[in-house]
Amino acid sequence: MRKAPYGVAPTYNGKSMLSPEEIIPGVIFYAYHAARRTEKVCFWKDHTLILQVTGEMVLQTTTQKRSIASGEILLISKNQVGTLIKIPPPGADYETIVLSLQEDLLCKIALEGKLETDQKYTGPPNVSIPYNEFIQGYFHSVIPYARNAGSEITDELGILKVKECVKLLLLVLPELRNLLFDFSEPHKIDLEKFMLNNFQFNIPIEKFAQLTGRSLAGFKRDFQKTFGLPPRQWLQAKRLDTAKYLIEIKQQKPSAIYLYLGFKSLSHFSYAFKEKFGMSPNELVCLSLPQTS
Repeated sequence: MRKAPYGVAPTYNGKSMLSPEEIIPGVIFYAYHAARRTEKVCFWKDHTLILQVTGEMVLQTTTQKRSIASGEILLISKNQVGTLIKIPPPGADYETIVLSLQEDLLCKIALEGKLETDQKYTGPPNVSIPYNEFIQGYFHSVIPYARNAGSEITDELGILKVKECVKLLLLVLPELRNLLFDFSEPHKIDLEKFMLNNFQFNIPIEKFAQLTGRSLAGFKRDFQKTFGLPPRQWLQAKRLDTAKYLIEIKQQKPSAIYLYLGFKSLSHFSYAFKEKFGMSPNELVCLSLPQTS
């Protein structure tokens, strides 16, 4: 597959391609998307920096909602799950540049620069980076790498670009040192509160365990003690009970809620719903309609 010319979305057999495409494996990604709105659940293992090249991106977690437009920058903290909405501009493609600030590389940067935290970071987990000519100039310098990726773009160059980026971030927001260079393991958090706030996200059980600061075995053990059910069984029941409430009480359509509640398809949602409640979601819709005299 050939790389697309500057400013043109890549195609294959005449169709627009969906990326992201790696420039430096595991470090820098350049995301192309066809000219349509997309929405998906994501898990961020590492701190991630996003430059919006064209279009708009909306990040929704249980604690924050952040949006960035063309030319704006967002830092997403590690160990988070959320919904990412990608909105292309009219008649054009959605484009982003994504830098994964992996922990082993941040450790090297901290050691080389003798950087360390001086207190616990207490700011928002997802940070809009203020306008700064140096930061903007940095990302403009990355775009040619992204659009002309090849063998000449070595790991060494990629690491240098990440180091440059981290130093510029600290120049703009010095308090980020306490976020970027905190290498402590996630502490155990309130399992019940976390799951009640995040049950709708369709991510593996292993990710839920990591986000609550537990091993998989520890997560399953604590989960059983807390909810009296295995995680997968509880998640299915909780999502379906919530769906019933949204349809019956809030008068919402099944087609509008199944993705939000973590079901991969409307047919899968309808099958599971009927198996639990003895009727399809659409049948409940009909029963829940206001009666006319």
